Amino acid sequence: MIAAGRTALLALACVLLLVVPAGLAMTSFAPRPHIVTRPVAFPAKRKTEMQAYAKRHYGLATWQLRSPKVIVEHITVSSTFASAFSTFNADVPDSELHELPGTCAHFVIDTDGTIYQLVPLGVMCRHTVGLNWTAIGIEHVGLSDAQVLGNARQVSSSLALTAWLMSRFQIKLGDVIGHNESLTSRFHKELYAGWRCQTHGDFVRADMNVYRSRLATVAKRLGVPTDGPVRRVTPHC
Repeated sequence: MIAAGRTALLALACVLLLVVPAGLAMTSFAPRPHIVTRPVAFPAKRKTEMQAYAKRHYGLATWQLRSPKVIVEHITVSSTFASAFSTFNADVPDSELHELPGTCAHFVIDTDGTIYQLVPLGVMCRHTVGLNWTAIGIEHVGLSDAQVLGNARQVSSSLALTAWLMSRFQIKLGDVIGHNESLTSRFHKELYAGWRCQTHGDFVRADMNVYRSRLATVAKRLGVPTDGPVRRVTPHC
């Protein structure tokens, strides 16, 4: 009976190895940090708007975010979570194309380190030109890179959240980028010619190098693979 039991267990183990995709069987998952759910309004109308946006800018007729490959770190350029939430909750057109949906981010990290989730991870959010189709957006309440990087509680929460997302979606360390680095991402694509060279000033390369160095330390401690360097694209702007 014992021999038979061992044989059955070995057979089960072999089956599991067959059904678990390669690369996932040995994946380490970082612990999920405490996240406060504070959803912005994202009804069917806004999803339809997001689908139309994705079709125009990426050639994708969907509002769903599938298998994200990038995490983009942002600065709200505001002093309170309330003001950031109000901006993302308001579904208003942009000033250039007068296009919907309004901007949003999946997460906002407040100055006290509280992590708020505004949008489900299965929904595209309009936060980074050229990358919304495959990127998770994380906003940090603050007025500058230096202010955020100097806030120990905020950065600690940010690193914990990002490490968890990296492990959950197998995102490489090099694909964790600042908003200002968007044009150099290997996943950047934009069908609208007027926006192909558009980026923003928050989380520049030098500051993101500091952030990624800290993130690598946290990831190593948690057993999250960081993989090797990723290919950077040279923008022709």
